[in-house]
Amino acid sequence: MANRVLSSRLVIVTSFLIALILQTIPWPGMLDLIRPAWLLLVLCYWVLALPHRVNVGTALVLGLLWDLLLGSTLGIRGMMLSIIIYIVAINFLVLRNMALWQQAIIIALLSIGLELLIFGGEFLIQDITFNPLSLWSGLINCILWPWMFLLMRRVRRHWQIK
Repeated sequence: MANRVLSSRLVIVTSFLIALILQTIPWPGMLDLIRPAWLLLVLCYWVLALPHRVNVGTALVLGLLWDLLLGSTLGIRGMMLSIIIYIVAINFLVLRNMALWQQAIIIALLSIGLELLIFGGEFLIQDITFNPLSLWSGLINCILWPWMFLLMRRVRRHWQIK
């Protein structure tokens, strides 16, 4: 039993590490603006699947790690990611029972909200300009969500994570 709990935690942590790596890999030029929010997608899946194990605290820690990896203002992404995951965690029963295409639309709106919150937080601290092209990442996340959901569900079932 203890071995199963340890292996399930290892799978969850590994998925977060992969998401962090994908989130911080540099993309060329303007493509960086439409980068998928891998960390948000993985966090949303785990919050919907296992809300008792992955929660707002996990989002805060991962957001802080994301800030450290990017070298940005410490706490901005952690706080904003926590706000978005809090919205998901409160409504996890409703979101879990939606169709996959409806979930994808919600994920798109949440990722656009995350982009706007991160911009707002950074704008308060330093002088930056907003690029509206960064909102296209919401469409990319909407397209990726069904495949990410099905992949993560397959991983969860294969490793029997409960």
